[in-house]
Amino acid sequence: MAIRISITKVKLVRESSHLYDIAHRQIHNPEDAADVFNSVFDLKSEAQEVFCALFLDTKNGVVGAAEITRGTLNGSLVSPREVYKPAILHNAAGIIVCHNHPSGNTDPSREDIAVTERLAKAGKILAIDFLDHIIIAATDYRSLKEEGLL
Repeated sequence: MAIRISITKVKLVRESSHLYDIAHRQIHNPEDAADVFNSVFDLKSEAQEVFCALFLDTKNGVVGAAEITRGTLNGSLVSPREVYKPAILHNAAGIIVCHNHPSGNTDPSREDIAVTERLAKAGKILAIDFLDHIIIAATDYRSLKEEGLL
């Protein structure tokens, strides 16, 4: 009886797009990250929660960005597997995640803090620096790292 082996090759292909205008832009602080998230995903005008990530090289230059999940008015499901899969494919050294609060209130919920802790632990295991979790609202943003929650 012959054994069949399936071989899969994954290849990262970049298409021409405005999203790559941010390629290798340096992220020096949470404000830089919030600006990039808003320019790529326009989170401040979304009517539902959207969870996104920026993937960074060793000098905090942006090498990629991805929408991870789209949720409801006040929540979204976030899996470390879905967050770190594109980070690995981008050969990222670091990651910054972000989601919006359509309510306009940037206070982190218990769920936001729990997700941050889970993602930070997963990053340590994968040797990908989990640098920040930013919450964006229509007129403001909040960095969980600056709040001491990371």
